[in-house]
Amino acid sequence: MSIRPSRRGQRATAAVALPLAAALALSACGSSDGGDEGSGGKGGGKAKEKVAQGGEGFASAAKKTASFGTDAKPGEWPRTVTHAMGKTELKKQPKRVVVLDVGEFDNAVSLGFKPVGLAPTEGDNGIPSYLKKKAGHPKNVGTINNLNLEAIAALKPDLILGSQLRAADKYKQLSAIAPTVFSIRPGFTWKENYLLNAAALDRTKQAKASLGAYEEKAAKLGEDLGKKKPTVSMVRYMPDTIRLYAKASFIGTILQDVGVPRPKNQQVNDLATEISPERMDEADADWIFTGAYGDPKETDRAKAQDSPLWKKLGAVEDGQAKDVDDETWYLGLGVTAANVVLDDLRGHLTK
Repeated sequence: MSIRPSRRGQRATAAVALPLAAALALSACGSSDGGDEGSGGKGGGKAKEKVAQGGEGFASAAKKTASFGTDAKPGEWPRTVTHAMGKTELKKQPKRVVVLDVGEFDNAVSLGFKPVGLAPTEGDNGIPSYLKKKAGHPKNVGTINNLNLEAIAALKPDLILGSQLRAADKYKQLSAIAPTVFSIRPGFTWKENYLLNAAALDRTKQAKASLGAYEEKAAKLGEDLGKKKPTVSMVRYMPDTIRLYAKASFIGTILQDVGVPRPKNQQVNDLATEISPERMDEADADWIFTGAYGDPKETDRAKAQDSPLWKKLGAVEDGQAKDVDDETWYLGLGVTAANVVLDDLRGHLTK
């Protein structure tokens, strides 16, 4: 196996005692920034903004999430799970699980569960294709930004998994329906979120084994790439902007686990930096991997990739600018998706 060298070198509380009807009547409106791991949004209050827009709350989200979980032993019920919104008591092993984002969906399915309800990403009402074989047939319960509380209640769940970033303002209503466990946010905290979900599902041993296998796989890829690894730039076309994904993102953690170097403008401890089609030269690296959120025609991808700046990039000239699956590279947010990304990276970088 030959490694292509770098051209440029290293470049919750127990269920709230609100009648269900009253809980459903409480109005709240969660939002995020467009279906990925979030970088802001209205409707979540100060806590939501704090973890979403950088700063101390954002930077400490992984460490804080790692402190959550349960002291219960395997198979011990009832158990109390500490999470982003407080403490939640689970009286028995959950069987009817509703998940409020793709990350929780990936987590539950990887641990052998078939959720009864799923809130998919905006504009995508289907089950992520990479999870379809093992996911069962979950009912749609709205979207990550517009939850349908009546649909959730109709499923009679015994556990709801979500995040503070997505739905802090609906926590009371949700916990009145079923015990609810929230992480702080999706995204770069995906490993810590996985262990938190596993604590609620009594699958901690299995989750740790899955993470261990993933980390060994990432380390092996890094080893096979050798000491002189190519730089990798992550570009994502959004409906209203173009992002260069940085360290504090799902894909950022995967590349860091592999040990792949990033361009300086993507080494920041935040989700992403943003550019315009007129600044595509800032996406330069030995390899460029691009995703598009939603319909690519609704983004500036065509304009950006038709520009002279894009066409003159070394990666483009070398045939090392590749479109990748947004569903796994940016929206997956779980261990199953992370393993798919590692396979994709190996396929590209070790040719």
